[in-house]
Amino acid sequence: MMRRVLLQLLSISALLHFFSCNGGEKAKDEEASLVEKVFVVNIVGNEQKLKEYLHYHEQVWPEVEAGFRKAGYRKITLYRYGYLLIMTVVVPAKADLQQMGKIAESYDKRCAEWNRIMRGYQTGAPGMAAGGGWGEALPFYRFTAR
Repeated sequence: MMRRVLLQLLSISALLHFFSCNGGEKAKDEEASLVEKVFVVNIVGNEQKLKEYLHYHEQVWPEVEAGFRKAGYRKITLYRYGYLLIMTVVVPAKADLQQMGKIAESYDKRCAEWNRIMRGYQTGAPGMAAGGGWGEALPFYRFTAR
């Protein structure tokens, strides 16, 4: 009887190991199919406007983040240098960012409202068309340690 219980426990342990290892492979495959994109924009050259913009981002509306999840964004990070903002987004490699933006905005009316409000603070980056929003920064050098 004890031997049979021991064999069952070993079988269960082997199954758990098998599924956890295969789940790890799936996560690695999924991670490998992600890309990071970088965007830049300037904030209107007004200290009060900058403070307001930063304050909004201390309390991003839950509907906005739910819209990001629904659209398939994996990670969004904002950086600031003075009035220059840098945004990195991690998305599936074959993602259509315009379509993802539409999905995020359609999730809830507050998502579109958020984007409308945020655009009011943005002036685009040098070299962009007047009224431009986020512009994609393209990589030109990369170092990778092996």
